[in-house]
Amino acid sequence: MTPKQRLLNAIRGEETDRTPWSPFLAYYWEHLPPEESACGQLRYLQKMGADPLLRGFNQAYRIEQKNVTVSERREGNQVFRVFETKVGNLTEVQTYSEAGRTWFLTGHPVETEEDFKALQYMHENMTVTEEIAACDRMERELGESALCLSLLGVHSKTSFQSLVEHWCGTENLIYALYDFPEVVEECLAVMQAKDMETVRASVESTAEAFIFWEDSSTTNISPDLFNRYTAPELNEWGRLLHANGKLLIHHACGHLKDLIPRMCETEIDMIESISPPPTGNIDMQDAAALMPDKIGLIGGIEPAFFLKCSMEELEARVRYLLEIMKGKRFVLANSDSCPPGVSYEKFLLVSDLVRSETITIPTPREVRSFSSGGDRR
Repeated sequence: MTPKQRLLNAIRGEETDRTPWSPFLAYYWEHLPPEESACGQLRYLQKMGADPLLRGFNQAYRIEQKNVTVSERREGNQVFRVFETKVGNLTEVQTYSEAGRTWFLTGHPVETEEDFKALQYMHENMTVTEEIAACDRMERELGESALCLSLLGVHSKTSFQSLVEHWCGTENLIYALYDFPEVVEECLAVMQAKDMETVRASVESTAEAFIFWEDSSTTNISPDLFNRYTAPELNEWGRLLHANGKLLIHHACGHLKDLIPRMCETEIDMIESISPPPTGNIDMQDAAALMPDKIGLIGGIEPAFFLKCSMEELEARVRYLLEIMKGKRFVLANSDSCPPGVSYEKFLLVSDLVRSETITIPTPREVRSFSSGGDRR
């Protein structure tokens, strides 16, 4: 099978010649020396023998913000970004970490009732424009060499999750839902309508599968809030995509044990980046037992384990995953991200293992040791 056929069949629950292996190179890729990354991710993944799953490399629309002035000022290691609107201004703060060599959101822009009105104004003054030609061109260029998961959503996630992660933060949002729920929900409805415009644009493209960076986790959203605000939007997206023969992949990289039952009731086809502890809180065997036949899993190798494990430990973990997930909708991957220090030899080892015809069933001791992603007790 071609990599694209193998991946699509795994997501659809159809027969594959082997388990797809699709590393997620976030963070790892940004820290590669230029001479190594110059070939691009597609060639890099092909060279290591993986099945390239290009997460979020494409989208079939463009977002334009109108009637809003955006300005920035820098003070030391912080950047203050100000959104000026006719009904009020919003300010977000980004802080650079020297240790992590990346920026972090350290000041959410929306706190007050008036802030929500400014955020609503921003979305009312956004336009979503189709950019199908560019999306289709990439699909043609990739051919059968890879599966590209195109992005959905104004903020590449559901509207409620964008409030949680970016605009408000969990604490501010919960207070706002108690103090002025009508204002929050009116703003949310406008945001969701704009998200739906991105889905309508996307179904006209030739892209076959779509992803959104939801980062779902009970560390920032409860199952009840997910059910009330997130699930309805996902169902609206999923119904339109499925009516047009498309697939919906839900990126969920956090604590999912108590969310999975709710997620399984939505119109998604795959949960991507599911991870055992410590990044997540549920192992693949337990997660698979909860999944209905219509939904599959991508992930299984916890990032910190991937970095710290020996080659022998990695082999035991991979063999365990290949055995317990045999016959299920499953794509093997490191979950959510890849620490920059992971050796290239580890990628090659996994590539060799998925191509091996013989899968040795791990001993009970090996399963106990590696089912949690690297507990060495």
